[in-house]
Amino acid sequence: MKKIYLAGPDVFRPDAVEYGNQLKSLCSAFGFEGLYPLDNQAPDGLSKQALARWICQANLELIRQADAVMANLNAFRGHEPDSGTVFETGFAIALGKPVWVYTNEKRPLLEQVAVAKEQGRHLDSQGFTVEDFGLNLNLMIACSANVVQGDARQCLQEMAAGLGSVSGRFFL
Repeated sequence: MKKIYLAGPDVFRPDAVEYGNQLKSLCSAFGFEGLYPLDNQAPDGLSKQALARWICQANLELIRQADAVMANLNAFRGHEPDSGTVFETGFAIALGKPVWVYTNEKRPLLEQVAVAKEQGRHLDSQGFTVEDFGLNLNLMIACSANVVQGDARQCLQEMAAGLGSVSGRFFL
């Protein structure tokens, strides 16, 4: 049974453990074993910084153990996906693991964040250029992961169909 690391800001939900169990059950329904970050149990008595380092290392180890990664890249606390999830996605891609990401956002980045156009450039509210490639996520993710528009169930359906023949989208 292939192991899937379940990345996403879901670990910050009020019902994070319960939701993680639902995700793992959904993985089982598609023939996968879900590895959820909150499955790890940190040792007692760690300082905040030591606990942060422990969580980081435990999650990296789960990614190393996984055959693939599924990441929730819906906007979190703003326009962009959770930065920790993006890091985990990039780490898995660097390890050569197949990565599937899902988002409900269908609009290109330009439509999501651009607020002005000056001298032919599209700008966000802080004056930074917004890339215009017609992609719903930053090109570094969209060009190196399998992007699914939808939810975890739709992503797992595509993973079940695609893990036998992973697309050649990895550029490392």
